[in-house]
Amino acid sequence: MHLKDYYSILQIEPSATLVEIKKAYRQLAQEFHPDKNHNDPYAATQFVEIKEAYEVLTDPSKKEYYLQQRWYNQSIGKRKTQGIVTPVKILKQVLELDRYVAGLDVFRMDKSGLQEYICDLLNDSTIEKINSFGETDVNKEIIRQLLNTLRALPFSLLHPIEIRLLKINTDPTTTDLVKQFMIDQKKNNTKKQQEIWIVLAITISICLLIYFLT
Repeated sequence: MHLKDYYSILQIEPSATLVEIKKAYRQLAQEFHPDKNHNDPYAATQFVEIKEAYEVLTDPSKKEYYLQQRWYNQSIGKRKTQGIVTPVKILKQVLELDRYVAGLDVFRMDKSGLQEYICDLLNDSTIEKINSFGETDVNKEIIRQLLNTLRALPFSLLHPIEIRLLKINTDPTTTDLVKQFMIDQKKNNTKKQQEIWIVLAITISICLLIYFLT
């Protein structure tokens, strides 16, 4: 995923406070405002980028979504240069991911980004490498930790990850755990859909009742 570095655009550190973000924006906006640069195309482009960065970093919901994507991208970048892939290294990354996801607001979470991150983490090359070690106990823990993380995702995003989990060498019990997890999530998904239809039916019934009684 290509992601703009809004902190670099505003020439501030990721730890910058809201006051520092606003101060940086005012200074740069004045410097690159088209009216002060005779409509120079470069200045106009910079001004648009600065404004976009400011709007994202000062809006709590937009900023949270952006930081999730930024974390995913940075983690993926680190993983591509991590050297030798081992089951223990993958387990450490899975544990780090689980801790990170546990601190997110599930309603504002970038769920597609999380799915993409996990699929990238468990690409075919990585699975082949960790299977070659024959460390089934570590593989079992990788799967168990990921199943806990996957509870944050809707059922519609789980299938590609399920395929990858079933490719990891482990024991029949853990394989059955993955399959049972998918069955349970499908049931939960069906239940939620039924609840939506029930609420909708009740709402329509109330509206019709009010209509005929008035």
